[in-house]
Amino acid sequence: MTAILIPGLLCDGFCWEPVTARMPAYVAEVSSQDRIEQMAVDCLAIAEGPLEVAGHSMGARVAMEMARIAPGRVRKLALLDTGFGPLKDGETEKRADIVAYAHEHGMQALADRWLPPMVYEPNRTPTLMGALTEMVLRKTPEQHERQIHALVHRPDASAYLDQIACPTLVMVGRQDAWSPVEQHEEMVKLIPDVRLEIIEEAGHFAPVERPNEVADLLVPFLKG
Repeated sequence: MTAILIPGLLCDGFCWEPVTARMPAYVAEVSSQDRIEQMAVDCLAIAEGPLEVAGHSMGARVAMEMARIAPGRVRKLALLDTGFGPLKDGETEKRADIVAYAHEHGMQALADRWLPPMVYEPNRTPTLMGALTEMVLRKTPEQHERQIHALVHRPDASAYLDQIACPTLVMVGRQDAWSPVEQHEEMVKLIPDVRLEIIEEAGHFAPVERPNEVADLLVPFLKG
């Protein structure tokens, strides 16, 4: 089987380095498309045959869509620090504001505003925050806008999670303020073959805030 790792909003292979250091995998590129459905189609085209798919944040929404489109191909599914429902009240306006902010002030200013609340405060070391900032700076305001457009027009995965038949691992940082534990507890109620793992002392960027803990769970799941 082929492992495909899907980054979240403004993310890239940096967030998956703890996993790719331990197993071969493709890191998908999801900054050129502006719809979750097209991201999923493009990810399915990365390799032929059965797939092990892991997604973080927005990438997990893409992973869910892959499982919906090609249930016979997605044999393992891992969903990290994510959501599954439709738009929340006021979400469109908030996301439009941050898109405009990036265009007006640039990606450094966006990183300074967006990243800190995503990381559990004790983990906001200069090394980690510097690496996350460098990751954001590898993106452009246009790529950011396309990904936000995809999120605003996302599918409502709650309509089909009960049809996901493959083994599924749901993982979340205990201190994830953006996609809280309670949201993941609701998600696992809908998926038939699922287990939930909570990563202690981690926020939304659990894969790099607690890299060993995440990889210790994720790699055996995907390879097993």
